[in-house]
Amino acid sequence: MIRALQGLIRWLFMHAEAVFNRAFGDRLNPLYYLGAITFFLFWVVAITGLYLYAFFDTAVTGAYDSVESLTHAQPYVGGIMRSVHRYASDGMVVLMFVHMLRYFAFDRLRGFRWFSWVTGVVLIWFVYISGVGGYMLPWDRLAQFVTVASFEWLDWLPGIDGSLIRNVIYPESVNDRFFSLLAFMHIGAPLLTLLLMWVHVQRVPKADTQPPRPIAIGVLATLVLLALVQPVLSQGGPADLAVAVNAVALDWFYLALFPLVYAWPLQHTWMLVIGVTLLLAMLPWLRLRRGGRKPEVHIEMHPGPRRVTALPGETLLEAGLRAGLALPYECRNGGCQVCVCTVMQGEVDHGAYQPDALTDAMRANGKALMCCATALGDVAIEIDVESIDPGGMAPVLERVARIEQMRPLSDDVMEMKLSLPGGERMDFGAGQYVNVVLEDGERRAYSFANAPHDNEFIELQVKLIPGGRFSPRVFTSLKVGDTLQIEGPFGRFTLRPGVRPILLVATSTGFAPIKSIVEDALHRGVRRPMRLYWGVRHRSDLYQLDVCARWEREHADFKFIPVLSRPEGSGWTGRTGHVDTAILEDFPNLQGYEVYVCGSVQLVRGAVPAFLSRGLSENACFTDTFTPATAVTAQQPS
Repeated sequence: MIRALQGLIRWLFMHAEAVFNRAFGDRLNPLYYLGAITFFLFWVVAITGLYLYAFFDTAVTGAYDSVESLTHAQPYVGGIMRSVHRYASDGMVVLMFVHMLRYFAFDRLRGFRWFSWVTGVVLIWFVYISGVGGYMLPWDRLAQFVTVASFEWLDWLPGIDGSLIRNVIYPESVNDRFFSLLAFMHIGAPLLTLLLMWVHVQRVPKADTQPPRPIAIGVLATLVLLALVQPVLSQGGPADLAVAVNAVALDWFYLALFPLVYAWPLQHTWMLVIGVTLLLAMLPWLRLRRGGRKPEVHIEMHPGPRRVTALPGETLLEAGLRAGLALPYECRNGGCQVCVCTVMQGEVDHGAYQPDALTDAMRANGKALMCCATALGDVAIEIDVESIDPGGMAPVLERVARIEQMRPLSDDVMEMKLSLPGGERMDFGAGQYVNVVLEDGERRAYSFANAPHDNEFIELQVKLIPGGRFSPRVFTSLKVGDTLQIEGPFGRFTLRPGVRPILLVATSTGFAPIKSIVEDALHRGVRRPMRLYWGVRHRSDLYQLDVCARWEREHADFKFIPVLSRPEGSGWTGRTGHVDTAILEDFPNLQGYEVYVCGSVQLVRGAVPAFLSRGLSENACFTDTFTPATAVTAQQPS
């Protein structure tokens, strides 16, 4: 029953939002900013209320006259303020219920969202208490009816037993002190409401509390127009407790319950209020999702990568925002394309969205909307931005690093280990790189050779480039204790989550990021079959052959195939030729595999088209191109 009701209301919302998108555009659809508009209306109520209070006489004998003077003596200020105050209050009630109805329709009330839902239920009653108190202050006939009915209704509660109604049943009972108390309560209740509104949004990552400026201006203009066309006026003259109120025009947004106070037994109205409140509060637990509670899943977001954990039912966008990432978004309701991403690995539930925002062709190409897609397991996604770091394009770290160790790995490859000041550690993804910044601002890029979990030092493998500006210094003048300016991490050449077998291809010091990736995968217990093809010219260029052999001995899922292009005179009995040729010989069909290629431009330009021609998917081929540094160019992974 609940599922069917949610489906019907969701269908109505989706069609209404489509109409509003055509009318206002997906960036300014007011249905996407219901909570934010409610916040805006609260501030309109607060500001207009402060103005009204400045002219309000809290004495019972002067309250009505002060409101009338405010309304008629300054109609283009006070009168408009009073009307806007009333209509903004009504708007808050309407939007709160529509906002709640939408969250119910899209089932955004379970799991971690229960807190926002339950506080929202409580918030509605705080708004009602604040609003009903406001109807008592003008002390006209409507205020008399609301005051007497409220106190009669509250008198039913155990322990009160008629003590409240005695305060308003006789004219002499309502004195200035009592009326000042009503005014004080009308100020205090909104302050508590504001506090609860702040609590209400704490579980919503980067919740919008102000609508876009055009929407705010439009809402304010609508309120002013209503105030001019249908100004709010006092009803029936001043309150007279000696005469019962027979007829008043009710504000049905706030006072719909009041006729029931006299039409039903008081206990029945209390049963209705308590029953509806409890029903709303318990909705998050009335129906469990099929299959029970889903476990947390891990999302790898690129560029980065940045790995985040999604709570059960949490969208990709919510998980990323909760982790502090700078993700693009606008409507947060599947109505625009600002938060579109590409699902590289894993599966997602796309959720409810407007067909114009995510077409069938886009879905077929692996696109999803982060604001409404939820991960069905561990996934990897890519967002078309330069950076998702909170600082935007700025590097994660810019530090002066100290050289702690230098060890030759071969005649032309040096291992350097760097430390950051004060024992600081750099967080990075396996396969990323850092820039070494030279004195004139030029940069040389070197990949991390160590895994992210082993980040006491930054481990680099520097290949000697004759005529280069930096690498010759590593072999001739730099020593332990010297410092280098570095920045990073950068790069997207990282292992994606999934189940496909992995082929790793490296030439020369392209082995460094591959080493980082392999050690990270083995440390995390990745059980996907992995084969590493390392292509070099001479046997001596396999400068960490022992490391690869150890991986192969200790992990049954890992295989190592070295390939020499110039084995002459070395007694080599293994594979020879070009490394990409060796792979094509071993794998006539690469469909269903995942390939990571790191090496020279020639390798990438030649190998990748050949791999794709053998059935490798474009979404399963990842490259990191190394351009040897000369006097004017830098080693730079792509």
